[in-house]
Amino acid sequence: MDIKPDGLDAKGFILLDELDHNEIAPFIRKYLNKFSKTSILYYGLNLMLFVIPCIIFIMDIQKPSTIIFDWGYHYFIGFTIAFLLIPLHEYIHVLAYKSQGANNTSYDMNLSKFYFMALADNFVANSKEFMIVALAPFITISCILLLCLPFVSHDLVLTILGTLFAHTAMCSGDFGLVAYFEFHKNKKMVTYDDTKNKKSYFYALQFVQK
Repeated sequence: MDIKPDGLDAKGFILLDELDHNEIAPFIRKYLNKFSKTSILYYGLNLMLFVIPCIIFIMDIQKPSTIIFDWGYHYFIGFTIAFLLIPLHEYIHVLAYKSQGANNTSYDMNLSKFYFMALADNFVANSKEFMIVALAPFITISCILLLCLPFVSHDLVLTILGTLFAHTAMCSGDFGLVAYFEFHKNKKMVTYDDTKNKKSYFYALQFVQK
């Protein structure tokens, strides 16, 4: 979006919310727990990716050749892969930011609170631009994993399903922020990051035609 943070007031935008990055978890939970299309999609995907392996397990356990330990090993190794995908996930965020015009991008993390963030310092993004940035890693990684399914062995199918489940669950922050924008869908929203102070700001246009 072709506007600077210090020009938002002159354009009629008012500060709606200020998010301290150290408090991102309760912020995310608040909006994921509100009834919305985004929260239904997020929890629905997680439920689906939990149920499908359960169905496969019930079918497999009836086969004499199935060893429960091996089955669990191949499935849960997908959780490890999901953790290893975190750098790629954040890098895709950065690429998405750059595709929308951001130049000053960076990363932040807090291991004690288990959050990882890709940031674009003082880049003002509207709701459309932000949704592209927020969902790009989930869509990209999920599509790649799903496209692999028809071409791999049964054991690797279990690993991919484990990866999909863990990665989708770990996308809670992305879906939570999209849910925030959906909650304020009747407002013209913009947001930007202040990397120095580790905060993100959300502005709304003061007068929006309904």
